[in-house]
Amino acid sequence: MIGGTRYAELQVTSHFSFLRGASSCEELFAQAALLGIEALAVVDHNSLAGIVRAHEAAKTTGVRLIVGCRLDLADGMSLLVYPTDRPAYSRLCRLLSLGKGRAGKAKCHLEWDDVVVYGEGLIAVLVPDEADDLCAVRLRRLREAFGDRAYLGLTLRRRPNDQLRLYELANLAAAMRVPTVITNDVLFHEPARRMMQDVVTCIRHNVTIDDAGFRRERHADRYLKPGDEMARFFSRYPEALARTVEIADRCRFSMDELAYQYPQEKTMPGLTAQQALEKLTWEGAARRYPEGLPDKVVGILKHELRLIETLDYAPYFLTVNSIVRFARSQDILCQGRGSAANSAVCYVLGITSIDPERNNLLFERFVSQERREPPDIDVDFEHERREIVMQWVYETYGRDHAALCSTVIRYRTKGAVRDVGKALGLPEDMTKLLSSQIWGHGEAVDEQRAREQPQSRRSAAAADPRTGGATCRHTAPPLAASGRLCPDA
Repeated sequence: MIGGTRYAELQVTSHFSFLRGASSCEELFAQAALLGIEALAVVDHNSLAGIVRAHEAAKTTGVRLIVGCRLDLADGMSLLVYPTDRPAYSRLCRLLSLGKGRAGKAKCHLEWDDVVVYGEGLIAVLVPDEADDLCAVRLRRLREAFGDRAYLGLTLRRRPNDQLRLYELANLAAAMRVPTVITNDVLFHEPARRMMQDVVTCIRHNVTIDDAGFRRERHADRYLKPGDEMARFFSRYPEALARTVEIADRCRFSMDELAYQYPQEKTMPGLTAQQALEKLTWEGAARRYPEGLPDKVVGILKHELRLIETLDYAPYFLTVNSIVRFARSQDILCQGRGSAANSAVCYVLGITSIDPERNNLLFERFVSQERREPPDIDVDFEHERREIVMQWVYETYGRDHAALCSTVIRYRTKGAVRDVGKALGLPEDMTKLLSSQIWGHGEAVDEQRAREQPQSRRSAAAADPRTGGATCRHTAPPLAASGRLCPDA
């Protein structure tokens, strides 16, 4: 631990804010632990995508995670919001779903009125640039909507008259009776990561480093700092510094409070989900074994049904069964696969085709009381007509209660090499040559690999002052070698 000033960093952007943050949650929390920072608030832009990784990193390092998000509203207003309890976290999730559903792919459109509707239980920090009339209006609205959960963030920008700007913001907040709080607006965990931050900024704007200009971040110290250093930077605002810990103490929501909670499936009025599943299971077993149900299968089915009841997974089985029954009623080919093939219940329901009488199935590979992981039944539908099944799901359960799972694209090494090379203005044939030598997803491009390339390619880079005379200085780890420019999927 460095120093003795208590401090919680309330504005950390991870690399889940695609092409903005330049450090992973694991790196951020490990660095925070070294610096003695009590808690980190991961506030990715209009997203909670990095929270699970941050939660795991927090448990590993002992630095507490403050769940949060940065909301960039349609009118240009930006807020940091932190749920204080589980209901507030649910409302934040609904708010983000509303904004993303309204705006379309990779965008989020939220208005101030949306934040007010879903703002109960959220702590909100306004992060303005200047203490102007517009800031005063926004601060007044914030106080009226959030009361004692409203704050104004003070952050150094390293621009001319920065201290005057902080002074004016603090005075405006005092006039509006809104307390101030310090944030550092962290984009990377240590100073050395600044280079990567510049590169991802170039990729985001589709420019080279030579043409980036003021698109680059205007100051280089947006990395984690210990409490003593933050106290020195903000020596005129000790109360605002202390409020970082105050807010951390108010935000007690933890991801550990979340648990598997599947919606109820009403297939048979008057019966519970478990009773309905058992009825369908024994009816299906009679159809599968018309000459009599073997004792072995009876024992397996009873065992599986007991475990399903213990873990309360019956509604999920009923949903999958309903979808498969619809597909079969339309003569749409479908077949369950994967670990679900170890289930006798899935077999007698017609979801899978592995006979438990003829095969030694291990149900615990699929559902285990020790692991307590939600079941996952993979079903393949013929591709030409699977859209019929998808539309049936929407119509049956409602478009507000059914959705396609999103897919997050991540950089692999080849893509990282190409984009980094383009951002650095390196010759296209050089980046193509380097990327063509990569075969595996995790394969690295280190300096030794670069030196093995033809001399004509190396000399071009050596002559370029941006590479510092080293053939592939900028494409070595951590920029492109590991493909770690963006979050893992």
